[in-house]
Amino acid sequence: MIKYLRLVTFIGIVVNVVQISVASVVSTGDFDKDFFVTWAPTHVNTSDDGRTRSLKLDKDSGSGFASNDMFLFGQIDMQIKLIPGHSAGTVVAYYLSSDQPNRDEIDFEFLGNVEGQPYILQTNVYADGFDDREERIKLWFDPTQDFHTYSILWNLHQIVFMVDSVPIRTYRNHADKGVAFPRWQPMGIKASIWNGDSWATGGGNDKIDWTKGPFIASFRNYKIDACVWKGNPRFCRAASSTNWWNQEPSSSLTWAQRRLFKWVRKNHLIYDYCQDTKRFNNNLPKECSLPKY
Repeated sequence: MIKYLRLVTFIGIVVNVVQISVASVVSTGDFDKDFFVTWAPTHVNTSDDGRTRSLKLDKDSGSGFASNDMFLFGQIDMQIKLIPGHSAGTVVAYYLSSDQPNRDEIDFEFLGNVEGQPYILQTNVYADGFDDREERIKLWFDPTQDFHTYSILWNLHQIVFMVDSVPIRTYRNHADKGVAFPRWQPMGIKASIWNGDSWATGGGNDKIDWTKGPFIASFRNYKIDACVWKGNPRFCRAASSTNWWNQEPSSSLTWAQRRLFKWVRKNHLIYDYCQDTKRFNNNLPKECSLPKY
């Protein structure tokens, strides 16, 4: 009986380890294997080796793709090269979304501009179906000249938006203080390009000039190091060696990251919902008065 119990215990441990390990993945880097086209296949072009994919916007349509899997926590990196020249009115989006009525979502949105003016990067967080958490920065480089890496770290403690490993925004888990935080709904990875000229550039005053099109954004060298949703959140919420993102080193920004974060906020931030007292009638959201890291 003792030997039997030991055997059952051993098998249980092995099964548990296997379940946890298969819940995490490092991506193949092949768009054809990890993603599917969600919108306008004729406007999506993928290299023969599957390593690079471009999305096109023209008068007829925008386009998009999404991951085959859903994830609950991890880090997603994507290299993106944005639309060169006149891109006013266009929006290139790269984000995580749960696709539920009360959806969770973590957004990078790249807002095009008139030629000679810089791209604006807008970030947003939806939690339990509510957003209104926009922030905007002007990048410190030209994102149309080369590929740059845009990353989302999402764990039990925080969400960190990064550009070339520089943290530009955090959204901490203050659920214990009544602030909604994405922590239960698995999300898929999505990318799209679309017509946002009703609002994206100059408050909607600068429209898309279709004579400058088609407008093309390119994606490559993505990395998915995240917990694949298998129906049981326990495996994704565990602070195991596989789920490195839930461990203490990733629970807050490091001191070096904090310096970079403060530099971005001081020199490149152009809009922060937490400073928009008029929008919220002098009643800012609760998280605005809570620590950012």
